[in-house]
Amino acid sequence: MTPHVDPDPRTGAAVKAADRAHVFHSWSAQGLIDPLAVAGAEGSYFWDYDGNRYLDFTSGLVFTNIGYQHPKVVAAIQEQAGKLATFAPAFAVEARSEAARLIAERTPGDLDKIFFTNGGAEAVENAVRLARLHTGRHKVMSAYRSYHGATAQAINLTGDPRRWASDTGSAGVVRFWAPFLYRSAFYSTTEAEECARALTHLEDTIAFEGPGTIAAIILETVPGTAGIMTPPPGYLAGVREICDRYGIVLVLDEVMSGFGRTGAWFAADLYGVTPDLMTFAKGVNSGYVPLGGVAISAEIAATFDKRPFPGGLTYSGHPLACAAAVATINVMEDEGIVDQAAHIGSTVLEPGLRDLAARHPSVGEVRGTGVFWALELVKSQETREPLVPYNASGADASPMAAFGAACKKNGVWPFINMNRTHVVPPCNITEAEAKEGLAVLDEALSVADEYTV
Repeated sequence: MTPHVDPDPRTGAAVKAADRAHVFHSWSAQGLIDPLAVAGAEGSYFWDYDGNRYLDFTSGLVFTNIGYQHPKVVAAIQEQAGKLATFAPAFAVEARSEAARLIAERTPGDLDKIFFTNGGAEAVENAVRLARLHTGRHKVMSAYRSYHGATAQAINLTGDPRRWASDTGSAGVVRFWAPFLYRSAFYSTTEAEECARALTHLEDTIAFEGPGTIAAIILETVPGTAGIMTPPPGYLAGVREICDRYGIVLVLDEVMSGFGRTGAWFAADLYGVTPDLMTFAKGVNSGYVPLGGVAISAEIAATFDKRPFPGGLTYSGHPLACAAAVATINVMEDEGIVDQAAHIGSTVLEPGLRDLAARHPSVGEVRGTGVFWALELVKSQETREPLVPYNASGADASPMAAFGAACKKNGVWPFINMNRTHVVPPCNITEAEAKEGLAVLDEALSVADEYTV
């Protein structure tokens, strides 16, 4: 495939050299990484300086919900920069007010007040602070299979191994097992059993921790990096009922699942559940300028009518970020992108991925919705042993590395985490592009099949 610019290896080498000399990358052993030098991107694709183009099945880090370089959003950022590039958060600014209005119109229930942050982790930090101050309690419950961010409280709430190096064990966090039938912690055989047993486990944990000590339960409505496990019918409604019974704040983390990713504005819409607080980021403006936030219920907002909220950020509601959010939301409305995500998911991705699962012994399970899917890769469909061990690295991770290399060789950039590949392209990916990606996955899964028993 031909990129939008001529190959320029010399510039690519210079970019790479400067990166290796001066950029300290996240989540990485600095001497063991080899970052690709990216020359440009548009729509669902990006390309390097050597002329290689890739279909982005990662949406960056699951944030380019409207693809790269959408002209209307780029123009909105340019216009806002010319009008008012920045301003302090204590003032009323048009872009900030309009972004908050458009977000509040789409959040469920009475989540009509918006506290802006710079990203998802800060949104989680402030949601927890709101819950603790509102309830006067300290403990927060979170699921083991979860990711909530890398700031101090958010990383302690996270369940996956990235928290281990920073987990103080004293941050008031209590973990529990959320439902996941494929790898059930409750020996369930049906979704109904898994739902009932997971709710019983949650309520038992609350009882032993002391209901009056728990400020909040935080859940990713549909967990993202941890594996895209869609909750069984009735689970989120059950958690909502438990929270109401014990006066616990329900926080739904929609940083990854929000703004069209699941084929709805928010994943909570799919389950008919309204939380007390909802965190968002990423897709709110497709990541064009950093932005996140907390949508706050009327009851919790009223707590701070006469009492100051002890939190703030220098760039809260930054005008450039908010202008990008306004343009993104309007583009999503005008171009029917949320419906497009639902359509692509139901007519292309789901049937295509289930077809791959039927033909490849390395695929243990397909799960997801909208443009939010995961393939669980296994050594054996019968034993469900993961293709690579939990938190594998180095040689232990080589089967997934070989799968990923096969994807990249054929022009698809995959999202790989542990023994899974996630299929999370832009929400406005076309049918032809989605089918192109599925064809590459088909070939790459043949490589993964070589590691099955």
